[in-house]
Formats: sequence, C-alpha cells, structure tokens
Amino acid sequence: MTAPRESDNRDPVCQPLSSEQAASLARLFARLRQADSENFFHPHPLTAKEAAVRANYSGRDFYCVMLQENAVIGYGMLRGWDEGYAIPSLGIALDPSIRGRGYGLILMNFLHDAAKKRGATRIRLKVDSRNHRAIELYRSLGYVLEEQADRQLIGFLTLASADSRKDA
Repeated sequence: MTAPRESDNRDPVCQPLSSEQAASLARLFARLRQADSENFFHPHPLTAKEAAVRANYSGRDFYCVMLQENAVIGYGMLRGWDEGYAIPSLGIALDPSIRGRGYGLILMNFLHDAAKKRGATRIRLKVDSRNHRAIELYRSLGYVLEEQADRQLIGFLTLASADSRKDA
C-alpha cells in the first residue's frame, strides 16, 4: 500500500466523487485504517465496499475527493440532506502522509462552497476533543465548538453568502 510520493509538489484538486475513483478511495480508506484514523473519523466503515457505495452514490448528500497526481489523498462529505436535515454535517479525512500541509483548509473551503451552492446557510460537524489539529483548523474557519458527551465537540458555522462578502 503506497501513499502519495513525498516529491509530489503538484497542487491538489478537489472534485465531486465519481465511480472511477472507487478503487483509489478504497486505498485511502486502507491507509486511514492503518493509521488508526478511525478513532477520529468514523461516519461509515472505511472499507473497499463502502468506498464503492460512496463512489456510486446518488442523492442529495455530497461526497468529494482531493486528488494529487490522480490519487485520492483526501475525502469529504456533506451529509444529512437525504434524511431531511436543513443543516448538513461535514466530515473530512486526509491521507496521513500529507497532513499538516494546509490541504485540510483547501478541502474545507471546497465543502463550504459546495454547501452554499446547495442552499445551506449553516454547517455542523463533530470532532473528537483529542483531535487538536482539526479543532485548530475548525476554529480558524469560524466554527463555534461546544462540548458534548463522549469526548466529542459539536461545531456550527454560519456560511457567509457571496453578497455579504461583497459588502464587507
């Protein structure tokens, strides 16, 4: 199982998840399991079968990937619309080998834009209180975090519309 090469300097690209990326997403899920990332990221099983389900998904929820040299190095989602929630839940996971390079910010901004395009005015997320790097990122983006049970924090962000950014 090889992670993206350290020498890849090409900027990553975010895009909606497609069926062609199922195998590459499955490889990312395997790397996440190897790194015990399931302690912090567990919206669904991180299996090849689940990668295929997500890559072939159709519905209101949104799934995306971050690619570098055509390899999936990040995965993101906005879920809850299919169940009737007005505020989607956001989740991201990055390949352990590329963390700390600012890619989480890129993926978060891509998901924020996708949420706005789908009419969301707020986003929610949950984060383990031991995931300090993620907490720092979420707070830097303006998420207001509150403690929940079982070491979880819940965060909300009000999305600025394009019109309100022009007025600022």
